[in-house]
Order: sequence, then C-alpha cells, then structure tokens
Amino acid sequence: EVRGLQRAVDQVQEALADGKQAPDVVERVDAVDAGLHAFHNRINDRVVELDAFVRRHSSLSSRLYREVIATRMRPFVDGVGGFTRMVRDLARSLDKQVELVIRGRKTPVDRDIIEKLDAPLTHILRNAVDHGIESPEERARLGKNPTGSIRLEARHRAGILSITVSDDGRGVDTESIRKKVMERGLVKQELASDLSPSELLEFLFLPGFSTADTVTEVSGRGVGLDVVQSVVQEVGGRIRIESERGQGLTYHMQLPLTLSVIRALLVSIGGEPYALPLSRIDRVLVLSPSDIQHIESRMYVHVEDQNIGILHANAVFGIEGPKAENEELSIVVISDRMASYGLVVERFLGERELVVQEMREALAKVPNISSGALFEDGSPLLIIDVEDLVRSMDALLGRSLPPRSVAGAGQTKQRRILVVEDSATVREVEQRLLAQAGYAVQTAVDGRDGWNALCQAPYDLVLTDLDMPRMNGFELIARIRSEPQWSTLPIVVVSYKDRQEDRQRALDLGANFYLSKSSFEDESLLKAIERLFYPERQED
Repeated sequence: EVRGLQRAVDQVQEALADGKQAPDVVERVDAVDAGLHAFHNRINDRVVELDAFVRRHSSLSSRLYREVIATRMRPFVDGVGGFTRMVRDLARSLDKQVELVIRGRKTPVDRDIIEKLDAPLTHILRNAVDHGIESPEERARLGKNPTGSIRLEARHRAGILSITVSDDGRGVDTESIRKKVMERGLVKQELASDLSPSELLEFLFLPGFSTADTVTEVSGRGVGLDVVQSVVQEVGGRIRIESERGQGLTYHMQLPLTLSVIRALLVSIGGEPYALPLSRIDRVLVLSPSDIQHIESRMYVHVEDQNIGILHANAVFGIEGPKAENEELSIVVISDRMASYGLVVERFLGERELVVQEMREALAKVPNISSGALFEDGSPLLIIDVEDLVRSMDALLGRSLPPRSVAGAGQTKQRRILVVEDSATVREVEQRLLAQAGYAVQTAVDGRDGWNALCQAPYDLVLTDLDMPRMNGFELIARIRSEPQWSTLPIVVVSYKDRQEDRQRALDLGANFYLSKSSFEDESLLKAIERLFYPERQED
C-alpha cells in the first residue's frame, strides 16, 4: 500500500511538471487522499489490536503473578496457631495465668518466612511467660489483672509485613542492662553512662547476654535473642525492642511480604533505575537546597531533632553525573541501629513489586547491591543492599574522630581498621571504642563482607570475631594469610569464646592476638593494637 501511494504521488508530481490540466491533477490528488485515508484507518485498526494484545498480556502476567504469590502465602494463624496451647501449658507449669491473643489471623504470610520465624517466635513467647509475666499474686499486688496478656499480631503496612509480640509483664530494667554491660566490660564506664534506653536494649541481642539472675530450663531473658535477630535479618527484615519497666515488653519485626517478591521504591541514580526494599526505608523527603545544612564540608538535614547526614547517590556508587544542586532534592532516609543517613537520588520512580533474582556467584559480592530483578520488557534492575549501603555511607561521612596523635611517632596518617563482627551491638561498641581512640573504622557484618571490604580498600589492621555466618573468622584469617600482599597485615581476634583450642587455631592460622570481649573495659584491646602499630614503643 505504501508503494502504491508513492506511485500516486509520483504521478501527481509528473502531471504538475508536464503542465496538465487542473482536473487531471485534482483527480490524482483525490486518489492519493483516499489512499492515505484508507491507510490511516488500517494503521488505527492495527494499533487498537496491538493495544488489546498488550492489555491481555499485562492482565495475564498480573494474574499469573498473583496466582504464584498466592500459592506461597498462608494465613498467619496456620503458622502460629499451636502457640496458644504452648503458652497455656507453659503458664500452667509455672503456676501462672497467661492468655495469648492472636490478631491478624488471616493476614497472608509467605510460608517460608513463617516457617523460619517459628523458632524465634517460640523463644520470644517462652521468654514472655517465664520472665515477663508476673505471678498472679505479684500482679494483684501491682494492681494488674491476675491473668497476664501476650499479644501476637501480624498485619500488612506500606508493603511490608509487621509482626508484633507484646506482653503486659514487668518489662526490662534498662539500668540493670547498663550495670551488666559495665560488669562484663563490654564498654567503658563513661561510654556506658551515655547510652540511651533504646541503645541499652540492643545489648539483649548479644550472644549469651541476660539480665536474668538465674537461667531456667524454660528460658533466660536475652539468651537466644541473637539467634532471633539473625533469623530476622536472614529473611531481609529487622527487629527492635521497646520496654517500659513495669508495663511490659514489645518486639517489633518488619519483614518482606515474601522472600521471592519484594515491594520496593524505584529511584533514578545516574540515569538508571535502582530499587530499595520498602521494609528498609525509614522515610522519603523532598527538600529544597536551602533546607540543607553544611557542617565542615558535610551535608546534613535536621529532621525531628536529629541531624541526618546526607550524600549524593552518585558519590556512594561511584557514578559520574551532574548533581542537581539548584533543584528540589529527593532523599531516601535509611538507617542502621545507631544512625540514620539520607541518600540523595535524582528522582523517585514510584513503587513496584519485584521478583527477586540472585546475582550470579561469578560476580562475587557487588558493593551496595544485594540482587536483581527484571522489568516486563526484560531490562535489568539492581536491588540495593541497604546494610551494605549504610556501611558505605558511614565510611564516606565518617563517624570517627580526628587522627590520633602519638607522641614521638612522627606520623599524622590516620590508621584504618576493619571491624568484622556479625552482632550489630558489638560492632557499634567496637567502632565507638576505636573511633574514640582516633582510628578510622570501617565495619563488615561477616567474613565474606569483610573479605570484600578488604579487597576494595587498604586497611592497617583487621579486627574480627570467629562465629559468623557465610564466612567465619577462621576462614577469613586463612584467606587473608593466603594472599602475599596481606601476609603481614595485623589481625586481632576478639571473641566471647575463650577456649584454648579456638585460641590456638586462630593463632596458628596467622592471627596476631586473641582477646576476649572483656578487653573493651581494661583497654587490653587498645594496648594490643598499639603494640602492633608501634612495636618500637614497647620497651617492656
């Protein structure tokens, strides 16, 4: 048809060139017009058919997606229904009266998530009955209902699964936690006195940490909460504790709706789309440049009585591109347990549910990236690893103090220490201790993360735990020592386990020092680091 129309146009041009009479030209122009009209109608028909095909395809894809997700989802009560009897039997054995109230029974939960949470929820509930809920006599003296109440609730909120476990028992005395922290030498006394109640509650997630005077066969407050935290983090969630003495204890868990599909915020960085899991976003902000404060060449924004350090995503990801300083700033606020950060992106692209696809092992660990996904047209999308991103922003903003000055050392270079520790609380304690001593500190959450960090930047010393997921401390030490460039890199092990066989194995693999975590208090950790950095000063 196109060729036919082209011939008709050529004929009109020839007629005009030959000076033919107007009627002949008009007739041929009419023929061209009729052909164009018919062609236009056919094009419209094809567009309508194509639109209908796209709608059918989209509808079918959405239907298949919903059906696939539905096959993975189970009502919340299917996974927790047995807890009612467990709580009742346990309370009876302890001569207590306890009622378990389950809310959100029909809330859809990914079957893999609810299966993984079975052991953590069991431990939390047993803790609540054993140590949280008082005896009927004590509750009566306190003016409480003799029957204690534990509430287990699940609900969907803003694209995430929220699970809450709360009791109306005695709660946790944060001052007793502070006392235990100082007794065990986890932090220096002056640092412990400055810890807020929320920071103190984080110590309950330390391995073996307990405020209970005695550990019963049922449970011990804090014993096993490190496992609870590990499982929650394993499924891509986070957990925090709230407590008021005499009023009870509440665990808040934020989890993805499903392990195979996440609800994410899409943002543009360097002209490319990236995804941030909604469950890891604190908030989003749209601010003008005048809202940004500049302190010592760093940018901050003041939100709810808190200064939040902000960085352009281009700087964090090492992407070349302009930074729109004179336009509104789109900021995603993320956090770890101790600090919040704002990531400045080019713009928000909206929310979307993504089918998660793991990165190939051949790529190893891509910095700041956890996995990927595909758009409907097959184009790739990278999903940001928020834990890794927080560490990267922390390193760029720098929580550390000015370089330590050592008399007679004649050096102004700030020593860089890599802390490899899977416990968020211990990691923060070590970071604060070393930063106060003037060292530049970077953290890693396990051996593999530490290895990746070591491959990306130079460090003067590695401080590592032993028991960690993915790659443990022994494996990390062996891998470091297998590389010639790190054959003399100082390595210090800090572990709760003070077993001779662990100590000997770590030293045989190449560690320079093996210390217990009580070394935080007596400064033996700092002294060991001093000996490694400045051996010439150790005259005795």
